[in-house]
Amino acid sequence: MEITIRPETPADHYAVENIARETFWDDSWELQPKISDMPLLISRLRKCPSYIPELHFVAELDGKIIGHIIYTKSYIKDNKGNKHETLTFGPVSVLPGYQSKGIGKKLILHSFAEAKRLGYRAVLIFGYPSYYPRVGFKYAKDFGIKPADSDNEYETADDSFMIYLLYDGAMNGIHGEYHIDPVYFDLKPEDVREYDKKFPPKELYIPVSIDVVLSRLSPKAQKSISELGLATLHALTTKSEREIRSLEGVDDKTVETIKAVMREHGKYWGS
Repeated sequence: MEITIRPETPADHYAVENIARETFWDDSWELQPKISDMPLLISRLRKCPSYIPELHFVAELDGKIIGHIIYTKSYIKDNKGNKHETLTFGPVSVLPGYQSKGIGKKLILHSFAEAKRLGYRAVLIFGYPSYYPRVGFKYAKDFGIKPADSDNEYETADDSFMIYLLYDGAMNGIHGEYHIDPVYFDLKPEDVREYDKKFPPKELYIPVSIDVVLSRLSPKAQKSISELGLATLHALTTKSEREIRSLEGVDDKTVETIKAVMREHGKYWGS
């Protein structure tokens, strides 16, 4: 399978947004069905000051766009108020039917090489801890970096907050609060619904309750995982196996049960 990676062009806009829509159609943290907000997010990212067009790439196969990755500038604010520029990417999307073939990894590594060439130091994301460590990401809290909206203890940042260093020593002496463009948090449901009208109608995905896992666990494990406040199986994918194993009542059998239930519902989880 010969994959070509190239910069996005204006002619690609609809295809890219549709791929993101398809990729994240079942990306629901809550139990109610909802329309994917990723097409609107991408459209707005292209127009915001933090957008980096030089790092917006698509993956093509036989002339068909099947994946994409988009970047914006972010920064870390230290305790002296100094801002240290970093990057974030997202969404990175691969069309269903082409996933688990290394296409997302190709997009990520290609864009990392270009970002390094352009002089950037690091990439920080909120992503799936079962996947991103496999392409070199590390836990941001281990570098003394926390999300700007968290409390004062770095240890409270969960394993879904990760960093990739574009060169050795890139973050030496840099720690503090991480900030990304507020466009990521300003997607109103009514705007999402209106923007989605440009695409063909699509049946809403019904999220799977986390209860399908909890019902198969011991009472202690049920209680510990319930206290995380996760409503759906998808929300559980933001927790690493390491985090779940640290909970009271969780043992090897618990972990294997969670993995089995996730597989039953087409989701990957665990190390």
